[in-house]
Amino acid sequence: MKRTIVLLVAAICLFAAAVWTVHAEDPPPAAGGAKLPATLSKESASCAECHREKSPALYQMWGASRHYRANVGCFECHQANEGDPDAIEHYSFRIAVIVSPKDCSKCHEKEAGEFAASHHSKGARILGSLDNTLAEVVEGNNAFKTAGFPDGVSAAAVNGCWQCHGSVVKVLENGKLDPATWPNTGIGRINPDGSEGSCAACHSRHTFSAAQARYPDNCGKCHMGPDHPQKEIYEESKHGIAFKAHEDEMNLDSPKWIVGEDYSAAPTCATCHMSATKNQAVTHDVGLRISWNNRPAVSIRPEISDAKMGLAGKDVDWKTRRSNMVDVCLNCHNKRWVDNFYTQYDGLVTLYNDKYAIPGAALYALAKPLLKPVEFSNKVDFIWYEIWHHEGRRARHGASMMGPDYTHWHGTYEVAKKFYSEYVPELEELVEKHHDSRDEAKKKAAAALKAKLDEVLASADHRWYIGQMPPEEKERRAKAAEEFKKRYEQK
Repeated sequence: MKRTIVLLVAAICLFAAAVWTVHAEDPPPAAGGAKLPATLSKESASCAECHREKSPALYQMWGASRHYRANVGCFECHQANEGDPDAIEHYSFRIAVIVSPKDCSKCHEKEAGEFAASHHSKGARILGSLDNTLAEVVEGNNAFKTAGFPDGVSAAAVNGCWQCHGSVVKVLENGKLDPATWPNTGIGRINPDGSEGSCAACHSRHTFSAAQARYPDNCGKCHMGPDHPQKEIYEESKHGIAFKAHEDEMNLDSPKWIVGEDYSAAPTCATCHMSATKNQAVTHDVGLRISWNNRPAVSIRPEISDAKMGLAGKDVDWKTRRSNMVDVCLNCHNKRWVDNFYTQYDGLVTLYNDKYAIPGAALYALAKPLLKPVEFSNKVDFIWYEIWHHEGRRARHGASMMGPDYTHWHGTYEVAKKFYSEYVPELEELVEKHHDSRDEAKKKAAAALKAKLDEVLASADHRWYIGQMPPEEKERRAKAAEEFKKRYEQK
């Protein structure tokens, strides 16, 4: 009996020692190879002592983070150099409120480099685009005035566009940040140190949790809504359904989180676009597994858009990127399944491009001379914009993520409805209005628009609209309709 008790006590001690070893292990090395402090610095200890009283939730979030375990505290991230534009004196410490990707790169060099090469970090370059014209002029006004914007800025842009895409952060006297540009965790924020982006857009302060960044809702802050509803599409898809059903099996806190090893119940946004596989490391360039860029009016290959933005991805062709994504897919699906999915997806993008986007863009260009010159002062401006920017994107994104309702009812149906019931009639009205114009330039432009419209509507894609469906196709469709009725007839 005594021997049994001794053995039992010994086993308990060994188990306790093992548990203690796990929890008392040395701090993890910095991702970028930087040497981590052996103890918490006196500066950060001082910060922590104050913040524990003044902002306890912030203190607790930091305490739950890997930064805490690695002795990386407030000062290591927020310290500023003399001459930094956003440096402020804070209780005898020189700090900067904004922690930029450049700051994070001191430890996370690889991640910051990949992020800097991605479209995410360039999000603020949307400023000045059609989207911003809408928010700044059409929707907004210049009534929101700050020290950084004495002539005013649109509150619609500040609270909308800039909070996802980011903006230029303006620094006022004594390092204070202009309230129109801060707070801001827009993914492409242009920081006072010149760096682009915000790591906190995905890794929220002050836990900077990898698990949170892996969670699908994290991406939904920006990737949702009428023009890019990836979050809603994911939730409709079998992938999203599987995640909701098996969330507790996802092992989101795993340090390495390799699909097929650490989890297999479902993929998340991070799984497909960023996270590790058995053959690929984690990447913070979310474009390296995407084989179509579906943002523009006409879908293009991603290396083309990367070249336009001067990104290194211009040298990575779409076939390589698709192979990267296929490597992810093959953890759950066989090659035939994956190949067939991409055949379906490419077919939808080609349909949208060839039937609507390419002819639609050509018609809009020909209509321009007949329109009032101010953007969005014409009905047709809104119609065409929504065809490609809203419905067209929904159709393409829906197909890319296997969300059938977004592909069809929110996508191609809405594209077709708007194209035939609004866009074509509006163009016909422009032709009618100007075909006898005394202005020879407008008369000529109206003739060119009519010729192109006639050509488009007489094409194989659109001839049904003018009653020119080929007899054999008409007969085939009538036969199919009759068979459908018979299937549902009451016996």
